[in-house]
This record gives sequence, C-alpha cells and structure tokens, in this order.
Amino acid sequence: QVQYVESGGGLVQPGGSLRLSCTASGSRVFSFMGWFRQAPGKERVLVAVIATDGATGYADPVKGRFTISRENDKNTVHLQMSSLKPEDTAAYYCRVGLSATTWVNGWGQGTQVTVSS
Repeated sequence: QVQYVESGGGLVQPGGSLRLSCTASGSRVFSFMGWFRQAPGKERVLVAVIATDGATGYADPVKGRFTISRENDKNTVHLQMSSLKPEDTAAYYCRVGLSATTWVNGWGQGTQVTVSS
C-alpha cells in the first residue's frame, strides 16, 4: 500500500496563495497523481489530476486558479493554489492512480487549508 505525506496547508486570507506538496512512498512511478479535497460535511472530491506526460485536468471550481505539477523522479506532486476563496477551505489529500478514475487504495493524513479573513 502506498503511503503519502502531504504538507503546505495553512490559514490564508481570501485572494491569497498556497502551495501544497505530497510525496508518495515507493519507487514505482504511477501514471496519474491527483489532489482531492474534503470540506466539512461533504464528500471527498477530485480537484486536479496529472499524468506522467504532464497532461492535466481540473475540476470546474478550481480551473484557472489551481495548477498541478509533479516530479516523477521524486514521486512528488504539487498543487499551486491562487486566488483562494472561502469555499476552498478543506482538507487536501493526494493519491496515485493507474488512470484518472482508478486510484490506488489508501489515504494520507491530509493537509488542512483554511481560507478566512
């Protein structure tokens, strides 16, 4: 089972920026890496995904504001978040996958992002 270490969360004012990072354990490079988020009382949802060739996809609420990137040699994925809104407040988790819809079981501890004035 893959283990994850997420970091970079914190408290930020609306309009601010944060950069999240996540490293997956092991030496296998998975085809896809993604960021999910879970707001209080809501389901965990996929917000951004990136393939090994750099192709990316974003959920509509974050398009144009979030940028996902990865370092294949380090099994690391980043999420640059800009123009943050209060509705971006959530715990953020990363995951590796075989496709954009087939994810390897397991979750890390997540990193909390709170957007508030």
